[in-house]
Amino acid sequence: MTLLNRRGFLGVIGAATAATTLSACAGTGSDSDSGNGGAAGSGGGDSGTITFWSNHPGSSKELEQEIIAAFESENPDLKVNLVDGGKNYEEVAQKFNAALTGGELPDVVVVSDVTWFNFALNDQIAPLGGLFSEAGVDTGDFVDALLGDYVLEGENYGVPFARSTPLFYYNKEVWQAAGLPDRGPENWTEFAEWAPRIQDAIGEGKHAIAMYDGSNYIDWTGQNIIWDFDGAFSREWTPTFTEDNTIRGVEYVKQLNDDGFLVVSADSIVEFGSGLAACALASTGSLASAKTNAAFEFGTAFLPGAAEKNSCPTGGAGVAIPAGISDERKLNAMKFIDFLTNTQSTAKFSQGTGYMPVRKSAREAQEIKDYLAETPQAATAIDQLAHTRPQDNARVLVPNGGRRIGGAFDRVLGGADVRQAMQQVQDETAQIIDSQILPKLEG
Repeated sequence: MTLLNRRGFLGVIGAATAATTLSACAGTGSDSDSGNGGAAGSGGGDSGTITFWSNHPGSSKELEQEIIAAFESENPDLKVNLVDGGKNYEEVAQKFNAALTGGELPDVVVVSDVTWFNFALNDQIAPLGGLFSEAGVDTGDFVDALLGDYVLEGENYGVPFARSTPLFYYNKEVWQAAGLPDRGPENWTEFAEWAPRIQDAIGEGKHAIAMYDGSNYIDWTGQNIIWDFDGAFSREWTPTFTEDNTIRGVEYVKQLNDDGFLVVSADSIVEFGSGLAACALASTGSLASAKTNAAFEFGTAFLPGAAEKNSCPTGGAGVAIPAGISDERKLNAMKFIDFLTNTQSTAKFSQGTGYMPVRKSAREAQEIKDYLAETPQAATAIDQLAHTRPQDNARVLVPNGGRRIGGAFDRVLGGADVRQAMQQVQDETAQIIDSQILPKLEG
């Protein structure tokens, strides 16, 4: 491979097209295909059975089963075995890693924004260009910004499936009591001005804002805050955790916590939906949960600063095909992926979960039109896609980057010195880039 920077291999984020769009048992097999990729797992399996490992993003297992039933109806010679791959993206990645060392490989596996790259870099998931052509997949219908997130050196290694951005959720009743305009803050500086009024309006024992904790994606939503202060986790392959502007962003989060305005938890939408927090940073995939559980009127808004600085990170997950399975299994897997993400399937999935439809054509599907009419908050996510930017390499392309950054946030919120915590993650990230990534990209 030749050495490429982040923008060189992650595709073009097209704002114009983006605007049309928007968290058990192993598979079976016996005969391996040793000629594909670097995977060590079993490449065997019944070619008529497609094993799909999923964490069911957005509590979507029933939706996945409905889509699978429709696929099997149209393809009577193929069956899909839906396997619980774990409770989140990281557990699916751990299960897949275990299979690569000698277990039985699935045909389709969920890969997140922070797990796909390492699998691609090590030739453990298959390049998809030839399979797109062979299966007749219309890649031009995918939202460019989402399909482009899985490109390495001009080749796709994943297909968008349960894709999201963070949203700013706010309780309109609290906003009214605080005398605030019916909108989100324009930037984080404005939110700091609003926070005392929000806190007074929501009352003692509650909090102005909820965010994910360090084990659950504050490293994702935190990018928006860091970017709003003109900082970054990294610039291309250079870690920048100790830059002054990055430090300012982390100190801002710490100040919210120290002032009693912030609560962090495994799922910020729970605090918000239960009325324990007046607003929250949470995934678009949490929209269905908020709509179901909130006993108050709520709105959604762009992330603070996103409109001005294009500081919204994309996120969520796609699906990939293991490199170490037979060509016949790969082709069947691609046929299923095409159906899983087609116009009607992505419209159904989006309507049921709040994740973004990944096909351009879905924006005009009647299901999406009806969904947006019933849930106007969902339109925010679609509109905000025009204000996204690629995530920093240090989070999504460095192995365990998100976990490492989240741990640093946890330490800071627990009282650790900001600069010391950031220096630790700076040193650890630089060491991994120099020893594990750059040699492969330069090789």
